[in-house]
Amino acid sequence: MSATLWGILAACVATFGIAASAYWYVLRRRHMHLWLGAYYFTPRPKANRLSDDAPIHVFIAVCDHYEPEWGKPAKSTSIARVQRWVNEYPRLFEKYRDSTGRAPQHTYFYPQDEYQPEYLDLLVELVHKGLGDVDVHLHHDGDTADSLRQKLHEFKQALHDRHGLLRRDPITNELVYGFIHGNWALCNSRPDRRWCGVDQELTVLMETGCYADFTLPSAPSNTQTRLVNSIYYAQDIPGRCGSHNWGLPAQVGNVAPEDHLLMIQGALLPDWRNRKLGIFPRIENSDIHGGRPATWKRFQDWTRAGVHVAGRPDWLFVKLHTHGCKDSNIDTWLGPESQRFHQELAEHAKVNSNFHYHYVTAWEMAQLVHQAERGETVPSLKTELRVIVTSH
Repeated sequence: MSATLWGILAACVATFGIAASAYWYVLRRRHMHLWLGAYYFTPRPKANRLSDDAPIHVFIAVCDHYEPEWGKPAKSTSIARVQRWVNEYPRLFEKYRDSTGRAPQHTYFYPQDEYQPEYLDLLVELVHKGLGDVDVHLHHDGDTADSLRQKLHEFKQALHDRHGLLRRDPITNELVYGFIHGNWALCNSRPDRRWCGVDQELTVLMETGCYADFTLPSAPSNTQTRLVNSIYYAQDIPGRCGSHNWGLPAQVGNVAPEDHLLMIQGALLPDWRNRKLGIFPRIENSDIHGGRPATWKRFQDWTRAGVHVAGRPDWLFVKLHTHGCKDSNIDTWLGPESQRFHQELAEHAKVNSNFHYHYVTAWEMAQLVHQAERGETVPSLKTELRVIVTSH
């Protein structure tokens, strides 16, 4: 080979190397290197798709990091945010019904660190109207296992005793709750160990009555687990933070291990339709916010992620998240985009008899996971999901 050809080849190799390095740099800046490989190369049981000529049930749960004091406004502003939800949500969405005739559900994961009884006294109106539920959210930093345990215990008692919220386990009579970690730092998973402090957080959550965690996905945060698009059980590993990075998959016929916490993830996948600069994939992480509403196209991506219990491929779990008290997000949730999304779901169900969609709360989604594990083939949405209720 001539020197000229060698020079051209070397230049091509160098150019490719520079381009590949730049591409990798951009992916790392968005922390996509933490999960993109697992997304493409980790074997997972195949789930049914919307396009399949077979019955499919899709369970949709909105898990809202509901923070009335976001941005630290005047208290009157925080009250007005909650009041707007209470006034407008029923008026706008009670008319929409899923395949079983149920209105859209919204689970408000309320932060312990922003507890003010006035906000929850308002929210409970939506719960009583059958339009949602309340669970536990927490921002914390520098905690110990003991201080975290005390916070969770006191908060769940306040939610129950003051507001009539949460449920009791029928066997232990303990109050149970679903959980979302603030700043995504579940199990002390941030590299700088900020915004948590408790390596053994999963154990504390189970000890205080947590029935499932709904924190994930956390991308583009650097707390994102390598395991994606999964329903699984995680256990604290002594001496290690971020123990929920892997776990045991939920599966038909398997009994939930008592010393593991149920983890229900939302969809996470690269979005090649909306590439940045026409080259880099954006991230579809199931987040609903201003400028990024729920749409039928996004719904197709969420179902394509195939989050399900192994052995029950026709039951798909779509767990969405949002910060519903940011002003632009309120406009999105209570605006025409959200109404259009519910209309699109209904229209698709009308023309496709195999498509069944169900609005559920976070609690109900966890119960459906257990139904699938028991091998049930028809989801129970009217009876069992309401068995464990607190009498006031």
